[in-house]
Amino acid sequence: MDLSKIKTLIDFVGRSNVSELTVTHRDVTVRIFRNANDVAAATVDAGPEISGGAEGATSERPSPTTAVRAPIFGVLHRASAPGEAPFVETGDHVNKGDTLFIVEAMKVFNKIAAPCAGRITLLTDIDGGEVDADDLLAEIA
Repeated sequence: MDLSKIKTLIDFVGRSNVSELTVTHRDVTVRIFRNANDVAAATVDAGPEISGGAEGATSERPSPTTAVRAPIFGVLHRASAPGEAPFVETGDHVNKGDTLFIVEAMKVFNKIAAPCAGRITLLTDIDGGEVDADDLLAEIA
């Protein structure tokens, strides 16, 4: 799903009385909701493409780490607000679905969730800077 379609959905939620909208198209799920301040926000789950693995890897042995990659271009935030503690640090244990980062694109805050449970072994040092789609953000072992 491209950003223009996501923006159209956000505009729809902003103009209507809808408080939450979830749309799935192919392997991408977009959830748009209003928060307490009546500001529309969205989360994007790009499905299995967020976690990476080596091309041609055999299924006999699972990969020792799971890569967490940026699903879209935007500004990466490691914390929920400036001055707040980061969502995760290297060495932290995370559960599947825990928020790791937020990528801000077109004034939409997209939560990047852990694709699996494990320990953070690699973590980007980018905070408040731009990331491109498919940039490596973290690895979970």
